[in-house]
Amino acid sequence: MWLPIIGLMIGLFLGFLTDIRIPPEYSNYLSIAVLAALDSLVGGMRAHLQNVYEEKIFVSGFFFNIILAVSLAFLGVHLGVDLYLAAVFAFGVRLFQNIAVIRRILLVKWSANKEKM
Repeated sequence: MWLPIIGLMIGLFLGFLTDIRIPPEYSNYLSIAVLAALDSLVGGMRAHLQNVYEEKIFVSGFFFNIILAVSLAFLGVHLGVDLYLAAVFAFGVRLFQNIAVIRRILLVKWSANKEKM
């Protein structure tokens, strides 16, 4: 559970300290890669809350999702089709589904703790 949070904190810290500018032609690639990374991060949190988290699955899924999403965006650019929108839709739907499941799990745990008191 701590690996995704530590990675996010390190990434934010390094991002705020550097003055790196991303060229506009790479903005689609970066945005879809960030969305894929967020999807993996939230999926890892969900797996941890469901007690099925495995670090190897998280790390491999994290990089595979990013590579797949950027590859779709790259292919779409060369085909002249906004193919990155398919990845945005897919990762966006998964992200909101995972957040909904996390919310339900936390509400059930909170209710159970409240009843114990």
